[in-house]
Amino acid sequence: MSRDAETGSVQVVGTAHVSEASVEEVESVLEEERPEVVAVELDEGRYRQLRGEAPEDLDAGDLLKGNTVYQFLAYWMLSYVQARLGDRFDIEPGSDMKAAIESAEALGIDVALVDRDIQVTIQRFWARLSAFEKLKLAGSLAVGLGDSREIGMGVGIALGLVVSILAGAIAGPFVVPAALGPSALVGIADTVIVALALGLALGIAIVLGLEGLAPEDDDLQEIDIDRMTDTDVVGAMMEEFRRFSPGGAEALIDERDAYIAHQLVALRDEGRNVVAVVGAGHREGIERYLETPSLLPPMASLTGRSSKSRVSLYKLFGYAFTLGFLVFFVLLAIATYTGVEGASSALLFRLFAAWFLINGILAFGLAKLAGAHWRSAGVGGAVAWLTSVNPLLAPGWFAGYVELRYLEVNVGDISTLNEIMSDEEAPLRQLWNELTTVPLFKLIMIVALTNVGSFVGSVVFATVLLPYLFAGSGIEGAGGIARLMIEAAFNSAEILGEAVQ
Repeated sequence: MSRDAETGSVQVVGTAHVSEASVEEVESVLEEERPEVVAVELDEGRYRQLRGEAPEDLDAGDLLKGNTVYQFLAYWMLSYVQARLGDRFDIEPGSDMKAAIESAEALGIDVALVDRDIQVTIQRFWARLSAFEKLKLAGSLAVGLGDSREIGMGVGIALGLVVSILAGAIAGPFVVPAALGPSALVGIADTVIVALALGLALGIAIVLGLEGLAPEDDDLQEIDIDRMTDTDVVGAMMEEFRRFSPGGAEALIDERDAYIAHQLVALRDEGRNVVAVVGAGHREGIERYLETPSLLPPMASLTGRSSKSRVSLYKLFGYAFTLGFLVFFVLLAIATYTGVEGASSALLFRLFAAWFLINGILAFGLAKLAGAHWRSAGVGGAVAWLTSVNPLLAPGWFAGYVELRYLEVNVGDISTLNEIMSDEEAPLRQLWNELTTVPLFKLIMIVALTNVGSFVGSVVFATVLLPYLFAGSGIEGAGGIARLMIEAAFNSAEILGEAVQ
């Protein structure tokens, strides 16, 4: 309890979000104290969702810009873990907050939403995680979403395939002798063998890593949910999280302690008597600020999204690479059109056509397979020739932007996905059919499969079409093809330079 004789008072009730005992405690305290205001650890969006109101639509720019989609997926996975805890202990997550709101309304008490916007919190949390911490978090959550052996071997084989394709295009074949057959078939066979070998090795390593992150089988059953509100237990959990990610703990715990305390101090200074219902992990930090408000950091430092430096070497490289690749293609197109010395117009024309078509067709086809509108799939296929070699762009983002004209994606889709995935007895086919009816999942699949289509197209171009296109031309290997293209581009540049002068 934090009181001030001249102003108001604040009593902080620490709860566990999936505890029936916490619900009873909240109802009991409000009935006994009858405060003027009940402050709850919610923002506007979560409040509306908890009340069953229409969830807010997601802005296309926010969802598909930069890392925001990954932040959103992190929020989804964290929400899924909390939902599983709720299923385990037979109580709906957030029941403590819902009880506080319903009790306040029944008693005619005002409700104040005092938590920071969840999207801001997740963004700041994600920005403070190191690359290793992000991988570790993803691994820990993946263990909760499926069998570690299936996940590990699937990721391992996918990585092995990528590595083997790139290595084979540059220096292969490695295992299958070139004299055994046509170069295209030899390349495909060699890629498959190398991919399986690498995938097996990587998969085993990933499985071992995931199993190291997985809790013991009985850990969840042994959790005493009623003790989750005890100071010692909660303190131990908070310290464990700080060891995992000090920066993440700052955004997820410390900053929110200060933000909520700012709101409570303001209510107290208005002369209001307040009962604040917050997660037990926040209680100690909030009460410390209430006792000594001078310790509070400026509110401006707790709001808004974390912004990295406007100048990023990675982004500069990506933009420069894209511009250079586009200029290079323009010069090759000029060489193809003019037939300048050093360039084989027929060969370069076939090269252009194959690159555009294989990327476009596969990106378009897999986007349609994911259920994309034909306009969305068409946009993804149309830009795949350029975005497939760009480290900053991907055709799936463009297809996703257009698809959002035909989908109504909102935060309520997260709860729907959680409900579908919680049915562990449903057949895989039924589970898939239900997932594909959820707009958010459909959007994710369209973005992902459009990107996969473009990647596969680039691989097929490098490993199958290039050898076929240049067969019998006297040009051997990737080095000979590269020299032809560079020579043609230089000749085009010289012609343009002369024309300018």
